[in-house]
Amino acid sequence: MPITLLWAVDVYGRVYSLSTASGRWERADDRLLELKRVTAGKGRSWGIGCDHHVYLNILPSETSIRYREETYENQRWNPVDGFTEMLLPTDRWPWSDVTGMNYQPLHSFQLPSLSWEWEGDWYVDQSCGGEPSQTGGWEYAVDFPANFSPDKKWNSCVRRRRWIRYRRYTAQGTWAKIPLDHPKKPPLPLCDISCGGWEMTYICVRALQVWFREGIHPRVPEGSSWEEVEVPKEVAQLSAGPGDLLWAVLWDGNLLVRTGLSLDSPTGTLWKEVDSPQKEVEALHVAVGVSVVWVVTKDYKVNQYSSHSLQSREWQCSGKICITTYVCLQVWFRRGVNSHNPCGSGWISIGGEMMMVDVGLNDQVKRFPLHISLSHLFKAEDSSVVPLGADDSPTPPPNMSEDASSAAQGDSPKPFIPTSDSFITSLVSDREKTPTPQPSITELPQAEIGEPSAPILPTLETTGQDVPWSNVDLEGAEAARSAQAMGPSQGDSSTVATYALGLETSQGAGEEDGPVWTWITGGGCDVDSLPSVLNSSPLPPALFHVTCQSVWVRKGALRWWRDWKPQRWVDVGVALEQSTNSAGKKDSIFFVYYTQYDERKYIHVFVNEMTALVPVLRDCHYAFAVYTTQRTRQRWPLVLAAQTEKDMNDWLSLLSDCCCECRGIKGPPSRQAMWSTTSKGDIMVHEPSFSLEAPTHTLACDLMYWRQVPGHLRCVESNSLGLVWGIGWDGTAWVYSGRNGQQPVPGKHLHTQTDVRSVHVYENQRWNPMTGYTDKGLPTDRPMWSDESGLKECTKGNTHPPSPQWSWVTEWAVDYNVPGGTDKEGWQYAADFPVTFHGHKTMKDFVRRRRWTRKCKITPRAPWLQVPPIPLSDISVMPCLAQSRMEQVPVWAISDKGDVLCRLGVSPENPAGSSWLHVGTDQPFKSISIGGASQVWAIAKDGAVFYRGSVSPQNPAGECWYHIPSPPRQTLKQLSVGRTSVFAVDENSNLWYRQGLTPSYPQGSAWELISNNVTKVSVGPLDQVWIVAEGVPGFPSETSGAVCHRLGVGPMQPKGQSWDYGIGGGWEHISVRGNSTEAPRPAHPAPAGLPRSPVPPRQQPQANGNIVGV
Repeated sequence: MPITLLWAVDVYGRVYSLSTASGRWERADDRLLELKRVTAGKGRSWGIGCDHHVYLNILPSETSIRYREETYENQRWNPVDGFTEMLLPTDRWPWSDVTGMNYQPLHSFQLPSLSWEWEGDWYVDQSCGGEPSQTGGWEYAVDFPANFSPDKKWNSCVRRRRWIRYRRYTAQGTWAKIPLDHPKKPPLPLCDISCGGWEMTYICVRALQVWFREGIHPRVPEGSSWEEVEVPKEVAQLSAGPGDLLWAVLWDGNLLVRTGLSLDSPTGTLWKEVDSPQKEVEALHVAVGVSVVWVVTKDYKVNQYSSHSLQSREWQCSGKICITTYVCLQVWFRRGVNSHNPCGSGWISIGGEMMMVDVGLNDQVKRFPLHISLSHLFKAEDSSVVPLGADDSPTPPPNMSEDASSAAQGDSPKPFIPTSDSFITSLVSDREKTPTPQPSITELPQAEIGEPSAPILPTLETTGQDVPWSNVDLEGAEAARSAQAMGPSQGDSSTVATYALGLETSQGAGEEDGPVWTWITGGGCDVDSLPSVLNSSPLPPALFHVTCQSVWVRKGALRWWRDWKPQRWVDVGVALEQSTNSAGKKDSIFFVYYTQYDERKYIHVFVNEMTALVPVLRDCHYAFAVYTTQRTRQRWPLVLAAQTEKDMNDWLSLLSDCCCECRGIKGPPSRQAMWSTTSKGDIMVHEPSFSLEAPTHTLACDLMYWRQVPGHLRCVESNSLGLVWGIGWDGTAWVYSGRNGQQPVPGKHLHTQTDVRSVHVYENQRWNPMTGYTDKGLPTDRPMWSDESGLKECTKGNTHPPSPQWSWVTEWAVDYNVPGGTDKEGWQYAADFPVTFHGHKTMKDFVRRRRWTRKCKITPRAPWLQVPPIPLSDISVMPCLAQSRMEQVPVWAISDKGDVLCRLGVSPENPAGSSWLHVGTDQPFKSISIGGASQVWAIAKDGAVFYRGSVSPQNPAGECWYHIPSPPRQTLKQLSVGRTSVFAVDENSNLWYRQGLTPSYPQGSAWELISNNVTKVSVGPLDQVWIVAEGVPGFPSETSGAVCHRLGVGPMQPKGQSWDYGIGGGWEHISVRGNSTEAPRPAHPAPAGLPRSPVPPRQQPQANGNIVGV
């Protein structure tokens, strides 16, 4: 183990070091040396002296530090004198560097400082290209700067040879002064210095400047020059981490973070300002590690005391009550700090009144307490445990008796070495690694799964002793609790303990209790090497205010779909961290750890930024996608897969519970919820807010949070009274049995739901004159076994159910029920791919296909009740406002055979209704919708549009159908009716709006084209318009199906203005017919002049329609 040092400076500027070899404090040999700041790195330490010079201390080593100076002697040949130093005007210098651009004669080389000495004189390098040479070190070439070689040729007109001289660093183990005046001198006075990774060293001065030391590497520890780094505000203190983190404290109490730091750019690119942990609380000190940031803040507090309770405070008495003002120092930890996000995400209050905190190797933390006897230093150890399962009552810290002290000294504390990029994860990770693999989420106790939130730590009371400053270990909570019950002397190494470092016996003037420390640094100290010097001793009385923080972590193993080349599944570790502050507020982060090129990396997602957790279809895996606002905009979800269905459901449930908890969502969906389904059959809901349909500052679609509801359906429809109906893929009707907006009873409303769907593959063939139709196609043809689009090869052998939750119930068979018809063998014909197919062969048909089908079944437990016995293809529930009162709610549906049905007896108390009423038609229908004022619109299978007249609560089935002309040369397939508007979608994915709707003429006048790229439309009780878009502009590879909101819809603009694209990739259906949450509108003064009608002028109508049946 290499020797490392812990450095400290006292109030007189004297420098002390604690070595892992000697185990005692030693003062620097230079008795005249006075420093005010010290910073340490691996094997080196920097300091700022009271004379405002920078000092460097390099630890002694067996290998000396040597630097090779070199210069090149250049010559050119001429026919009179041969090779001489007489060069052409365009040539390089006679003595230069290897490039020839800089003039470097032998006498120009000087020692950079008094810390160096020459080892010898200049000599010629007798090797050429690493091989011994007999040419006296000369290398020949045709001209400068051509390639040189040791062989002299007839056309060798120039030559060069290298001169070498070594200098050796002689100041190892001592504090050597670094020159400040070459080539730029930082202005004085210097106020702080910090060294970090990649040999970075920064200093800051009180003149709004930060300087960076260039040219530092192992052979030149002093560096070469100072470079100024511009800062926007005055910097008071700096801290550079071992990696790529650099933080600074401003004089106004805020913090700065330097971004863009890398090995190629050690000075970074720009500064970002980070607010102090609390308002009106100033940051005093910052300490940075590999992926951690600690901050000490100061705050002025005023307390009242009785006059007899004050002893040595500055106070003012008024009667028996005294008022004292004191400075409160708190320690904070910055969450989410890493190379990708150097600014982090939020603050966690750690507690303990410390003057400063320092981060050492492997993110070990040392701290300097405020009210402690100044002869002690303390260290935050991972062996300190605060049990999370203890009672809520305040618990005083254990008393450290002499037996306990000796026991603690015998069992040396273990250092904290983080095992992940997340510091909080490391705090609760196993301290002792075992060869057994980490248990998955399914192996954890059921109590943990059921209650993810950890109890809040009790606030420790002052008991005349220092409160232990310790880490949180959830996994050792039980052991710690048992150890505390037995007493500190009987506990193991996991008991709460604080250690003091040994001091020299010699004391100077004014040091009755030892040196009075003002600064410490352990950036180059490995705490694992200090067990022999950590002695347990009683602590002086101190007053501490501890802010409690509980941290809860769940870890497991999943697979991650790496969506950049090479795209493949990668085994990853995952962790969900949830912290709870003293106010009960919870904050969670989800981490995904992976390895790339032998380097451990991770992806983090803040739970409060998650917008959806959606099961997806990926290679028959138990996969789900994690969406955030940013990932939704980029169409780049985080896709993860579990090994078993239980693991996937556990993670989905856990993450969903955390998402709902941070958003205040409890219980089942509310009556105002928006419902939707995915192409996989999963049911998703969103709880709307007032801003969702606000005229201004409308909530963006990508900010909406969607959560999953148990069950499996193809479409869902609802209204504001809490009625929710759905249709499965097999046509079975279901009604939601959950208690809307009320706290659910576990398992009470869950029933066995069964859904069956068909999986299709297409067999393709091409005709040739020799053999007729065969499976030998052209090179440009689609695969001979493919999906419907022909873009993906799908055979009967490699086609699986949609997900592992499905199971096959039939074998593959030819499907004769295909749009367009088939012949007796199931074939469809066309002139070429991908022209429209038909069911009979003609002379021009050179390709054919037939569809094979196989059924699969899923059986989930869900809050849905079956409504027998008629299979349905479409359904619609009448929308209404939340304050509406209806004895019976109209529900219209279409059977799988095209019959129109009306459900009787539906009410909030009886959502399933009592019976179906058949409504007569002269042809089969395929889509139906009922809107405000019992407006019923429907579309026949041939695309004809009908309006049902005379529908009312007294006559729920109406009297007759009115035929409404379709848009010119278009066939409608689906429509939705709102309060006063009707929208429809045709088979070419165009969206149409029906103009001229009035109470006296509900059929309207004409169709107006609104938009394309639409597959489904839903119009709500406020006439809000939502669609499922076929694709997202700018993302051609995105899977079809994206949720979109029509913006600008209002009484004066019922058609809206533009689209806002939300979550996408596999959305099948959406229903906003239950959302009657209307934003409050401000009162407007009455307009002057004549009133204006809100109804737009009627355009030239098409056919008004005629009665076609009763």
